[in-house]
Amino acid sequence: MTLQEFRESLSQLAPPTPENLALTGLWWDAKGDWTRAHESAQQDEGPSGAWVHAYLHRKEGDISNAEYWYNRAGKKHSSVSFEIEWEKIAKALLKAS
Repeated sequence: MTLQEFRESLSQLAPPTPENLALTGLWWDAKGDWTRAHESAQQDEGPSGAWVHAYLHRKEGDISNAEYWYNRAGKKHSSVSFEIEWEKIAKALLKAS
């Protein structure tokens, strides 16, 4: 799936890749549902889920929690806009899937 296809899937009622919990978290975030995004990311215990989890906590404004999750993901704390970080994570996860 390409980033464009992933973005186009936002018009649907359900995420296109429910088995990929980190991507599902990003999908719900783009739909404006932080709670469902967080629940999805939290279920992925690997680095991808941790990265999405970090992004979500940064977006929430919980910087210390975000730092914890960036460290778990092996990523540096991001300071770019949320839109740019979302796209960067989505591209990486789509490439890996």
